[in-house]
Amino acid sequence: MTSIKHKTAGVTSSALGIEAPVKAKKQRKIWNYKPDQPVEHSPLFDWPPNPRKIAGFLKASYLSVSIKLFILAVALLSVAFFAPSVETTQNFEFGWVLGVFARNFILMMVIAGGLHLYFYTFAKQGTQLKFDARAMAKDSATFKFRNQVWDNMYYSLVYGVTFWTFLEVSLLWAQTNGYAPMATWSDSPVWFVLILFLIPIWHSFHFYWVHRVLHWERLYKTVHSLHHKNVNIGPWSGMSMHPVESFFYLTSVLIHLLIPSSPLHVVYHLMYLIFNAVIGHSGFEALLVKDKPSVKMGRFYHQLHHKFFSCNYGNAEMPWDAWFGSFHDGTPESHERIFGPKK
Repeated sequence: MTSIKHKTAGVTSSALGIEAPVKAKKQRKIWNYKPDQPVEHSPLFDWPPNPRKIAGFLKASYLSVSIKLFILAVALLSVAFFAPSVETTQNFEFGWVLGVFARNFILMMVIAGGLHLYFYTFAKQGTQLKFDARAMAKDSATFKFRNQVWDNMYYSLVYGVTFWTFLEVSLLWAQTNGYAPMATWSDSPVWFVLILFLIPIWHSFHFYWVHRVLHWERLYKTVHSLHHKNVNIGPWSGMSMHPVESFFYLTSVLIHLLIPSSPLHVVYHLMYLIFNAVIGHSGFEALLVKDKPSVKMGRFYHQLHHKFFSCNYGNAEMPWDAWFGSFHDGTPESHERIFGPKK
């Protein structure tokens, strides 16, 4: 598969913002903030396995305030209070479908909009822990309505929420009518819980390969380039995609047509796809509480992809980029290995 060659591929290791202090002025043009340590993958696929690292990763993911735990809580509340009953989903009816769409639309506005208001409109954190110090683009012909935020909101709400709702409604109907295998807590509690751990891993596999295909030159120019207009990203950038990309990104959830699962798993899976992208594109590494990084937010792993394009196609959940030579850990050595030495 031939990937499109980006102009950013010529950026040298000096552009990473990690050289001697004498280069500080130049460095700030690239990164306002970058992590002190090189980017790492999760330890789940390390060999030989390191039980201590794996336990620490799972603790950080599920036993502390994290994106995964937050999204799971939103999914549980949604299923408990804002989801149609099994009897209702047996038939497609305008009322309950509209209800699901309204819930998803409101959640997108509250979560993506709330993060944007906090970090960008009211600038509660200033540029502390912000990877790129620039503001969202305004009066730019690059974006619809000449405004990056309005452009991002348009694609996120019109296509992201619509396809999210379409796939959720379709799978709930399929489960209720016997076209998709069901799993219940009472019948198989271990499998019921295990699915929640497997969804992020399956997403990592699906995302990497869909993303690599989207970087094929023809698809990049006609589809994926829309998302990559966002070099400087914000919460609304996460689901700002061409409708073709938006739909295929969300098809990760179709695995539930093959594996036994429940409505909770479908709802959580789709919310994970949506809000993992929204929060992961926040542009800030963490939320500060009393001047201390308390909640992990954006990921430098993917920020590097938006800056340099031809690296880090996947995410840190699975080491696909390391296996195929496109892993950028943020160091000059890693940059030179991928893009070549300075000429």
